[in-house]
Amino acid sequence: MYRIKQGHWDQLQQDAKLIRTQVFICEQGITEADEWDDQDLISQHFVIYDQDQPIATARLLENNSVGRVAVLKAYRGQGLGQMIMLEIISYAQKQRRSVLTLSSQVHAISFYEKMKS
Repeated sequence: MYRIKQGHWDQLQQDAKLIRTQVFICEQGITEADEWDDQDLISQHFVIYDQDQPIATARLLENNSVGRVAVLKAYRGQGLGQMIMLEIISYAQKQRRSVLTLSSQVHAISFYEKMKS
């Protein structure tokens, strides 16, 4: 059974970094300088766990932009990306954030377009 934690960087940094390092730096070749920024300190972070293993993450910035959505390779295709996005949308609605924007890599656009329907 999967569970989602939501919190600040100081609470979820270790788990979010583990996932983002694997997905963005190791798999996709993003540089550490490009991956880590000061926005992490002021964002809400979301991490999905399988038991105690962190397997997916995303962040919501103060400007209502969603980014850094990542799912470990072994867990892709199981609906975790949609699960974390729905959790972010629910959180944003509770915070009375009426509009969210999304930063995404080109290859992921079709995933987000499917969520519109």
